[in-house]
Amino acid sequence: MHQQLKNPKFYLMICCDIIIFATAHIIAYLCRFEFVLDQSQVHQIQSTLQWLLPLKVFIFFVFGLYRGMWRYTGIRDFWNLTQATLLSMLLAMAVVLYLYRFIGYPRAVFFLDGVFTFLVSGSLRVFIRFYYLRRNNVSFSQIFSTDRGSGKKRLLIVGAGRAGEKVLREIQENPGIKFTPVGFLDDDRNKQGKTIHGVPVLGLIDEVLAAPISFDEILITIPAAKGNQMRRIVDLCENTGKRIRTVPGIGELIEGNVSVKAIRDVTLGDLLGREEVHLEEGKIRKYLKDRRVMVTGAGGSIGSELVRQVCRYQPAAIAILDFSEYNLFRVEMECRQKFGFIAISSYLTDIRRKKIMAQVIAEFNPDVIFHAAAYKHVPIQETYPWEAVRNNVLGTRNMVELAKEHDVKRFVMVSTDKAVRPTNVMGATKRLAEMLTISMNESAEQPFMAVRFGNVIGSSGSAFPLFQEQIARGGPVTVTHPEMTRFFMTIPEAAQLILQAGAMGAGGEIFILDMGKPIKIIDMVHDLIRLSGFEPDRDIPIQFIGLRPGEKLYEELITEGEGIVPTNHKQILVLRGNSYKKYELNVQIEELFDVTKAYDATALKKKLHEIVPEYTPQF
Repeated sequence: MHQQLKNPKFYLMICCDIIIFATAHIIAYLCRFEFVLDQSQVHQIQSTLQWLLPLKVFIFFVFGLYRGMWRYTGIRDFWNLTQATLLSMLLAMAVVLYLYRFIGYPRAVFFLDGVFTFLVSGSLRVFIRFYYLRRNNVSFSQIFSTDRGSGKKRLLIVGAGRAGEKVLREIQENPGIKFTPVGFLDDDRNKQGKTIHGVPVLGLIDEVLAAPISFDEILITIPAAKGNQMRRIVDLCENTGKRIRTVPGIGELIEGNVSVKAIRDVTLGDLLGREEVHLEEGKIRKYLKDRRVMVTGAGGSIGSELVRQVCRYQPAAIAILDFSEYNLFRVEMECRQKFGFIAISSYLTDIRRKKIMAQVIAEFNPDVIFHAAAYKHVPIQETYPWEAVRNNVLGTRNMVELAKEHDVKRFVMVSTDKAVRPTNVMGATKRLAEMLTISMNESAEQPFMAVRFGNVIGSSGSAFPLFQEQIARGGPVTVTHPEMTRFFMTIPEAAQLILQAGAMGAGGEIFILDMGKPIKIIDMVHDLIRLSGFEPDRDIPIQFIGLRPGEKLYEELITEGEGIVPTNHKQILVLRGNSYKKYELNVQIEELFDVTKAYDATALKKKLHEIVPEYTPQF
């Protein structure tokens, strides 16, 4: 109530209703006396309005008609309006009966006054609701909502903004949804004490433990929340012991509106709270729309998301290539269901087999290639370095050479932060793949570029699926070192920024995606355990097992000798390092391939160090 009295919009609503009440009463007299009023009737109107206006305002206030936000007017609000109008009409007639016994006062005026009050006041609320619907591009058929939530889980909604209102409306309109919203929490003090579709804003988010109403689950509806803000909210909500859900972040809502169908449990990506990716849609569409696009490694986490993102820009055709039969089938089926209007070609093949790849590229004739195929698991590649060289280096060389031969218009290689001062075979081979890609830039008509970024939560190379399995088994969760840090981003964000970098490249660049600040792995593990409903070290033990072969405590995104060149996109940096002579590089790579035939890990690492001097092998 206190916050409501401090809100200027509260007084604006009262002023609007006072004008409506006075207008309704005057129109009622005009209709009753056929639009001809004498002096006595004018005096009667003036004296009646002196007590009628305060009476109506008081009754409307009692019925909560100044607590709800008119932009969210629904059936519950009209029911309250009906009751308030009827009661004010009866009380006005009772006052006139008591004071004047209706002598000289026409009874029909008060009936007409009630009708006009309801119609005009209701019309104003509907008009405001329609205005916001049109501005937000929402269908008029969604304007009203009802509460059909008896016997369902009681839901406390954190966030009384547009997303919260949309979710609430969908819950109230769909009787099959097993939730009953019982209240909102929001840090906007102007919303305190108000209602949205009859559901009250109970207090600030900090007051979740003291919420004056019982609830079973919490839903966070703040899709634009930053990492620190989301972490604070989750920490507060976890203290209630209730299940916490959320709606997707902005990056996940590119193609659709907030919906109950999208509600899910809070994830690490939510706590990461990466800034929304702002894409230059026109530039991306220019090089993808009506073009033939190929994605290697399309069955992987990054590759499959690249396929989804590319399809949004309506390419003429898309080729998905992978050597995993299951992953290829899964991505192809998803594409055919979601993007059936796009010609889709799938190729079950291996980028290490150049003759087959030559046939594939000649058959599909791509304009753009996104090369995401690579081995990603560091310890395994330390044990089998010859396989890492054949896949990451030989496979990349096949792709860039064939792209050059077949006049591919743009080639984008997906790299990793482990290519910076690498301490493992995986990083060294990806660095060598970058060098191969950059060395192909002999013509501005065929730009070759690389995109480098850090760990992607949920990708096939991420440790977090293992952490989740360990938590499900009751622990312990194995962490290599308490001080280990990594850069993190989400899969959709990584794919979107790869497309953006591809639009910006003129050839020879290594684009670096802004990963923000590095995060300690142990902190992420603590968050993951808490999100699973447990307490670290008390319910789920954490065990430190030491660094694995090839791992280092800290990852970097920039290596010595690479100069940063600014771009017009704040989330992307571009590095222009040394140019590489293709012939000399190929001679060294041929020597490297010869070493792989001996299956000698030590010799192979030494040869990698010769080609990539910044690589410090571990024997």
